[in-house]
Amino acid sequence: MRVLIVEDEPYLAEAVRDGLRLEAIAADVAGDGDTALELLRLHSYDLAVLDRDIPGPSGDEVARRIVASGSGIPILMLTAADRIDDKESGFALGADDYLTKPFELRELVMRLRALDRRRGHARPPVRELAGLRVDPFRREVFRDGRYVALTRKQFAVLDVLVAAEGGVVGTEELLARAWDENADPFTNAVRITVSALRKRLGEPWVIATVPGVGYRIDTGPGGTSGGRPHA
Repeated sequence: MRVLIVEDEPYLAEAVRDGLRLEAIAADVAGDGDTALELLRLHSYDLAVLDRDIPGPSGDEVARRIVASGSGIPILMLTAADRIDDKESGFALGADDYLTKPFELRELVMRLRALDRRRGHARPPVRELAGLRVDPFRREVFRDGRYVALTRKQFAVLDVLVAAEGGVVGTEELLARAWDENADPFTNAVRITVSALRKRLGEPWVIATVPGVGYRIDTGPGGTSGGRPHA
């Protein structure tokens, strides 16, 4: 999952970004409305977290433009404006959820996971595919009933692959969904992460490489055949 955080308080924005990264959620930060709109133009986001009172185009205006774009990006308003009238106007603008400051990071993460699940056409909270059981809320992975300890980045990559339900996910899409805007588009981080992830999940290899395209979860009997696949 990749999230845009629009917040003009640098300390809070960085704290939220770092906290989300600890939960295997890639996050970019915009401190004003102009930067937010530019990032939205350049990148594909799964969710947007908007403060309403920001420099430049307000958070309300950013929300209006997200809705008008037809992108379908869910919006969570994260703001100190806590009156019921404020919340009503926020939802009227197109917000999908509303969280007031101060807040607990854990609650923000839970709300983002729930919004992401709704965005995925009511997909189940725990995803199961090819013997894998992936729980984004607890950040837990099991393979054939065996718990598998993953790093945050490995979990983020696996979450994207399992959500594709056996479909091919391109390297560029993995980079966009599991890393942030600072990722080098020419990096071999995806290949290295997938290779390490395969080893953590164990044999038979369940992540297949589609040469020149990307990766997919092998949903055939017994996982990937033909020995160790090239990353």
